[in-house]
Amino acid sequence: MRRWGLIAAAVAALAVPVAHARPPLRIGAVVPELLTRSLVPGTVAAMRAASLNQAARVTLTWKRGQTDLDLDLLADFRYGIATAERAGADVYLTLYPDGSSQTPLTADDQATFAQWAAWLIRRLPEVEHVIVGNEPNLNRFWFPQFGAGGRDVAAPAYVRLLARTYDALKGASPGVDVVGGALAHRGIDRPGSGRDTHSPVNFILDMGKAYRQSGRTKPIMDALAIHPYLDSSDIPPTHQHLMSREITIGDYGKLLSVLTRAFDGSGQRGSTLPIVYAEFGVETRVPQTLAGLYAGVEPSTTHPVDERTQARYYALAMQMAACQRTVRTFLVFRLIDSPQLPDWQSGLYYADGKTAKSSRTAIAAAARRWRAVSAPTGCAALLAVKPLVSFFPATRPGPRIGIQPLLLQCNEDCAYTIRVTKLQAKAPLAVVRGRSLAGQTAHPRVPRVRLTPGYYRISMRVTATAYRASAYSASRAFRIRARR
Repeated sequence: MRRWGLIAAAVAALAVPVAHARPPLRIGAVVPELLTRSLVPGTVAAMRAASLNQAARVTLTWKRGQTDLDLDLLADFRYGIATAERAGADVYLTLYPDGSSQTPLTADDQATFAQWAAWLIRRLPEVEHVIVGNEPNLNRFWFPQFGAGGRDVAAPAYVRLLARTYDALKGASPGVDVVGGALAHRGIDRPGSGRDTHSPVNFILDMGKAYRQSGRTKPIMDALAIHPYLDSSDIPPTHQHLMSREITIGDYGKLLSVLTRAFDGSGQRGSTLPIVYAEFGVETRVPQTLAGLYAGVEPSTTHPVDERTQARYYALAMQMAACQRTVRTFLVFRLIDSPQLPDWQSGLYYADGKTAKSSRTAIAAAARRWRAVSAPTGCAALLAVKPLVSFFPATRPGPRIGIQPLLLQCNEDCAYTIRVTKLQAKAPLAVVRGRSLAGQTAHPRVPRVRLTPGYYRISMRVTATAYRASAYSASRAFRIRARR
């Protein structure tokens, strides 16, 4: 009996998730320089010095009708991959159309794109990860976004391309890791705006709908990539978008919720799907002494920060990614600044590729710290539930109207407990429990209870349901006066 008791206890323990236990995070950078042979040695040395040598992302773009790659470029690329891998990097190869005019919409074009991807992976067996597409929820990279009546046509078309490319890549190399999405962190979901875009929330939900309607039982991706930027560089990575459909690094709970709703119960993993933060950048101001390395004008929306703030934000973002149990890779965009100011100056090196920013030492230390742990610290606070709660959104309680429905909005799937207590009473008058989905407004109802004159307290405790995090608690006192 004791033996069976121990087995039962072990099974029960397995059913309870261990707080934040996860494979160690891999941390690296986006390094287009690996495609240029002369830049490879210096770039890889810079990756090592910045401790961003665990993962490297490079990009190749496709034009309609293309089925192969220039052999000289292929040889240079193979050299860059081999050098990066000797430094310890997993290489992520991003493949996507060369502009929205090249969007593969027809069956023939999608077959050609998939053939091109398979051709590459047969000749680059060292590449273990292929990201299919780049921000297909934006019309800059995928056109059209909307069809008749405002219908989403981008997500279904992208799902068809992803499925076809998944099969072609697996046929060429069964062990290759196919990464889908590579979604932009925001979109407005409004056709005819002049720049048609979809929010990542609706795009993922529409991907799930298209996948289920296709009747496919095989997966279309082994992981999901997203670019969890903030709207400007002076916003801390902990910022959440409770009232919008944006997904940045602080909206992990929302992302899990959307993946769960889109894919769980189908042939495609959802809530357990590994996540790749394929781009995250914090731009810095260019010192006047190095202004000659850059050209163009900085966009007014960028709000670049000083290098000390960049170091702090990158370190915090890495810690957050380490705490998010399904996130497996974090890539800084980019390792080296772009020399064009309208682009990204979010690197750890200035545009010459040699001069390190003062932030590099602190960022390298953070990368070494957060890539080496399977149970990172500080996670409960970083993942803490921060809902919008209103106890009296309509009117205050009274003896005739009772307590009106409350208002609750969570940024993750959440559970709540509401208690109504008369002060100095031994037991609560009412206890209400329920659940709410991320991004949706709930109006919990309290059963009608007799409110006699006196002082009362209504309280709410909210917890995340998908992972362990600090709970949210709040209360409100109110008084019921005697009738005159």
